[in-house]
Amino acid sequence: MSKLLIKGNDALIRGAVLAGCRFYFGYPITPASEIAESAAKFMPRVGGTFLQAESEVAAINMVYGAAGGGVRVMTASSSPGISLKQEGVSYAAGAELPCLIVDIMRGGPGLGNIAPEQSDYNQVVKGGGHGNYKCPVLAPNSGQEMADMTGLAFDLAEKYRTPVYILADGFTGQMMEPVEFGDPLGALPRKDWAIYGDKESKHNLISSIFLNAEDLEEHNIKLQKKYATIEDNEVRVEEFMIDDAEYVLIGYGIISRILKTVVEKLRDDGLKFGLLRPKTLFPFPKKIIDNLSTRVKKFLVVEMSNGQMVEDVRLVVLGRSPVEFYGRMGGVVPSTNEIYEYTKSIIE
Repeated sequence: MSKLLIKGNDALIRGAVLAGCRFYFGYPITPASEIAESAAKFMPRVGGTFLQAESEVAAINMVYGAAGGGVRVMTASSSPGISLKQEGVSYAAGAELPCLIVDIMRGGPGLGNIAPEQSDYNQVVKGGGHGNYKCPVLAPNSGQEMADMTGLAFDLAEKYRTPVYILADGFTGQMMEPVEFGDPLGALPRKDWAIYGDKESKHNLISSIFLNAEDLEEHNIKLQKKYATIEDNEVRVEEFMIDDAEYVLIGYGIISRILKTVVEKLRDDGLKFGLLRPKTLFPFPKKIIDNLSTRVKKFLVVEMSNGQMVEDVRLVVLGRSPVEFYGRMGGVVPSTNEIYEYTKSIIE
């Protein structure tokens, strides 16, 4: 066990290497560039491969190829680069290939700027490519979780044969914190569906094309059953002072850390507030929010976006309790006092 003062982006790659990832294909982009830099540094040290592709499109298709070979492989980018990767992500989801895609979000739309934002929620959580697919999405809020969630991401990817996202804002990627690292994972088992270039795997087929409509429908039904299983089994949340809360704040990523401080200040004022932080954005904590909606007076969803996750909260609550929204855009990170004052204004 070792502890380092390290950026979230760098912690993520160290966590990936310890989790057995040996292939990284990507293209540098701020504020995710340290991920590529660290991958270039550490992958060769463990007998792995780092390759800077000529484009984001090339990188995701290299991930597709390596994943078909049964290895742990990843790529990373920021918002405009993730947009370019979406077709390849859809191919990987259709071919049921386990891999890790990291999105360190920045301001948009277009080239926007390099400041932190959370406006990629829709394109990542809703499946930004074509087709009827979904990907599990993990949302870290610290350098420690940037490291730890890489191992979880690879485990989920292989358990369900699916691409998995880590979705973090630029603040979390760039912030330096103490991070503890454990021991490296041992040898990984051979996958019976993968192609290893040997006699045993020569009959395996990696493809996402089904020219017959009924065959494609059957494949889609299989995928939907898999996603339903993920929703049943893989929801992860952090609950803070929820048990007796009359008002519940909801936020993910760096916002959740700000909201925790807000809750503490409001509790000091004698106000019964709590925090619900989704650690998984898909699967979304529908049942937990549904149960809370029968007893809390109001929800407040805070995002660094125009309001994207709030739509999922409202779909779950269905009017049983009011759902307020507070958002900042363009890479503006709201302050603790700013949210504290707004929160006090919505108390009934």
